[in-house]
Amino acid sequence: MKSIFSIGLIALLSVNASVQAQWKDLFNGKDLKGWVKRNGNAEYKIVNNTIVGVSQLNTPNSFLCTEATYGDFVLELDVKVEAGLNSGIQIRSISDPAVMAGKVHGYQVEIDPGDRAWSGGIFDEGRNGWLYPLSVNPKGQKAFKLGQWNKYHIEAIGNSLKTWINGIPCTNLLDPQTARGFIALQVHQIKKEEQVGLTVQWKNIRIATDNLKEVIFKGGEEAPEISYLLNQLSENEKRKGWRLLWDGKTTEGWRLANDDKFPAVGWAIQDGVLKVLGTKKDTLVKSGDIITDKEFSNFELEMDFKLTTGANSGLKYFVVEDRKKRAGTGLGPEFQILDDKEHPDAKAGVGGNRTTASLYDLITAENLSEGSTAKRMNPPGKWNKLRLVVRAGHVEHWLNNLKMVEYDRYSQIFRNLVAKSKYNTYPNFAQAVAGHILLQDHGDEVHFRSIKIREL
Repeated sequence: MKSIFSIGLIALLSVNASVQAQWKDLFNGKDLKGWVKRNGNAEYKIVNNTIVGVSQLNTPNSFLCTEATYGDFVLELDVKVEAGLNSGIQIRSISDPAVMAGKVHGYQVEIDPGDRAWSGGIFDEGRNGWLYPLSVNPKGQKAFKLGQWNKYHIEAIGNSLKTWINGIPCTNLLDPQTARGFIALQVHQIKKEEQVGLTVQWKNIRIATDNLKEVIFKGGEEAPEISYLLNQLSENEKRKGWRLLWDGKTTEGWRLANDDKFPAVGWAIQDGVLKVLGTKKDTLVKSGDIITDKEFSNFELEMDFKLTTGANSGLKYFVVEDRKKRAGTGLGPEFQILDDKEHPDAKAGVGGNRTTASLYDLITAENLSEGSTAKRMNPPGKWNKLRLVVRAGHVEHWLNNLKMVEYDRYSQIFRNLVAKSKYNTYPNFAQAVAGHILLQDHGDEVHFRSIKIREL
């Protein structure tokens, strides 16, 4: 006869066992049962309980995809890649014959052995490009070890996507786009003969989908948070002092420049988007630029913008009102927003200093994060993330989490630039201690959302 203590102990152990996360192997080490290849023709073979992807010329990106789909999960696997071959791990990804002819699209956790060291970052394959480049997390850039096996730990829980490599936090992303999809192993397309036959390897692939509190890692918040929540602040942002500069519903906090009211025409609010309407095309009455009621001095600002083809707009800051001037106009340093490909202003100015993310007519935007001229800007019809940082005289322009411009507005260098620009007739241009934020009406349809600010 069992004692009451024994019965209780057995019951307690049973309960504990029932709440523990159950890992499931996604690869049996023998064959590719449960997996299907999509899009490209790169080879996937099994060697010593390891999936080996082999690069091949004249084929697009290849993906070995799980037949099953997953929502919330923790995924772990070991990865090794040869130098010269980029790769990735797709999560919550989709292949729908009705969308881009079945092209795989969705979140990709990067495998990047190159010098930029963005392994563990999140790229939005086939959709919006880089959501979380490791340019924002220098510590995470040191996690991946070239030529060695690397342990990836990936958490997808609700809107939160977090990654670790070898125990080091790499990504801390909030994004609401996709709640469920398959896992896939990518062999990236190649264009050079010397890349033929390069390999990427995966092993010890396992996933947990229940009782995830048992297997989530601590410390993910050490990686800077990037949020794509729509017109909404994360709990982390609230704690750090962020607030919405536009509430996503009303005109509160905004008005026509050099006026007291929000314009009755020329601007619209629809489905959580603030639109400047295309008066050039639609023969509507152009209303003018809008500004914040409040002035700001030291701050960090973020927002999403979406262009239409050929559109021109901008975000100005340190705007000082002058009621003697025409309503709907304001002067200040400008983060240019432009369809660089179609709008003629991109070829005006000097050396491209009127292109998107440039300090308009003064400093040309360059990809300072990667040391290149490639902006990684999404085309008209897709959203881009703008970030502006102002601390005392130091100013930074960021586009899609890549630094594009950096300058000191109090420096002699800046004053020399102003003297050679269209602003040379304005005394003390961009020298105000504080000023309004302005969104420009240039007569083209442009969309804005998720406008938020944190005073420093």
